[in-house]
Amino acid sequence: MLRSLGSAGGKAVPARLISQFPPGTVKLSFTAMSKTGNMPGMKYGTKAIKDAKLELWPNPNPDRDYVIDISYPEFTCLCPRSGYPDFATIGITYTPDKKVVELKALKLWLNSFRDQSISHEAVTNLVFDILKKQLKPRKLEVVGDFNVRGNVKTVIKVAM
Repeated sequence: MLRSLGSAGGKAVPARLISQFPPGTVKLSFTAMSKTGNMPGMKYGTKAIKDAKLELWPNPNPDRDYVIDISYPEFTCLCPRSGYPDFATIGITYTPDKKVVELKALKLWLNSFRDQSISHEAVTNLVFDILKKQLKPRKLEVVGDFNVRGNVKTVIKVAM
């Protein structure tokens, strides 16, 4: 993919405006871009999401039962049938045992699903399974509250 940019009289001209100049007055230049439309090299956010891994911390109060309730309202993945984006709020409620999840790492890890083709049911169960395996919480519930699409609203609840 190429990104075009012109210059006229030493000033940059965005590609969308080039046609407004008389022929021969704009010098064109092209820059190679990635398939996603970004300039070469990965942006820091894209790299952080690509490298995302859950990070666990020691529970500061393992002798006490308490509830951690996390809401992640910007979850996205792709419909495995159409390829259209699905938007959801992922709710995670757990009673920790020896470990708690670090929130920024969780956010980045949840962002890593944005380009994955996966059903509502599969992604909600996958988030549950991975958190259950890594955290080993006393209690855990994961809710995938998916936005309406095609006049259908889906809420998936997985709990132990």
